[in-house]
Amino acid sequence: MNSSVFDFLLTAAPADADSADFAAVWARHRARSHDFASSVDRAAIAGFDSAGTGPAFLGGYQEALHALVPSLEPAELSSMCATEAAGARPSTMTTTVNEDGVVSGTKSFATLGAFADRFVVIARAGTRPDGRPILRAVLVPAGARAAVTPLPALPFAPEIPHAEVTFDAAPGQLLPGDGYADYLKPFRTVEDLHVVAAVLGQLVRVARLAQWPAESVEQLLALLATVRGVGAEDPNSPGVHIALGGLFARLTGLRTELEPLWAQVDPEVSKRWERDEPLLGVAGKVRAARLATAWRALA
Repeated sequence: MNSSVFDFLLTAAPADADSADFAAVWARHRARSHDFASSVDRAAIAGFDSAGTGPAFLGGYQEALHALVPSLEPAELSSMCATEAAGARPSTMTTTVNEDGVVSGTKSFATLGAFADRFVVIARAGTRPDGRPILRAVLVPAGARAAVTPLPALPFAPEIPHAEVTFDAAPGQLLPGDGYADYLKPFRTVEDLHVVAAVLGQLVRVARLAQWPAESVEQLLALLATVRGVGAEDPNSPGVHIALGGLFARLTGLRTELEPLWAQVDPEVSKRWERDEPLLGVAGKVRAARLATAWRALA
């Protein structure tokens, strides 16, 4: 057994999680990372075992959801269902849930939606006196009352499947707490941290296979150490968002520093990274807004 995730990434032989059988990939990952208590560490291992950024993202995404909702069964695949045709802002959500956990409505963009065992649905449970919506998080099993329509693949990381999901009086389990404050808002940060951990794990894999200089591996592991530290804090903390802003800035700088080394990498691997690198910029405007809000909160 490796004493730390750093030792694992430096000594283990990488597996090859590059399959459309997402349940099998997830099962292999859970078995391989079983001895690591931290979901961030497990996300890094998922990335290390991934042949591309898309599969790495999916490993980080699943670890993030399981960290956010510990009641999810370890073996099951899950999908966050928040975005609707008008976006993911609480004020525009029309999907509803009643006091018995019955969900109705359509979510327009659910990652891994067609393969999920259960959906984490953010739904409107009523309206506050000031007109703001009351949101709840609901666990809804996949089934006849959750109709899934796969969406076309994106131009980058096409291995990541997305779907539209329509719930027709689908029975679910209400989760404790507020759907926005306890689930949707922190998930954006939790997902960022786990996906970055997975991407760093994948880059360590590339670095080892292509025999990049030791200094490059050191920089990747140092940034992973930062992710682990930030990941141990409250994701709703303004300071965490400020640290996350610095973390993404450093990741951008490190990617630039590593660019000349891709000439040593297998051409197909390098081409795949170039195609999928825009994935790291997704939700950049949202992160920038959160960062600005965090600074204002501490002013």
